[in-house]
Amino acid sequence: QVQLVESGGGLVQAGGSLRLSCAASGSILSINTMGWYRQAPGKQRELVARMDSSSSTNYADSVKGRFTVSRDNAKNTVYLQMTSLKPEDTAVYICTADLQKIGSSIWYRYWGQGTQVTVSS
Repeated sequence: QVQLVESGGGLVQAGGSLRLSCAASGSILSINTMGWYRQAPGKQRELVARMDSSSSTNYADSVKGRFTVSRDNAKNTVYLQMTSLKPEDTAVYICTADLQKIGSSIWYRYWGQGTQVTVSS
């Protein structure tokens, strides 16, 4: 089995910072892209940031210049450093990993359970 476990969410005032972490574990052969989505109440899930195995990154326009995605491949862990947080960043942040399991040639996107980030004004 494969698990993605997020940590680091919480309550922060506008202008503050938070760092999210997500560790993938289990029968993992290889990981390509790891990243973060978010879903606010009443809104669609949206991509926040992602990084592939060559360290190429993509960011939502709304977070460019404020959020930074990074990875520790040795630990199968992805991070999201969030600065200058705004109330509109309030959402459940969900980690993803596109990976192959040991014994399989299929690439599959795994999702974490999510961690709540609340930014107060």
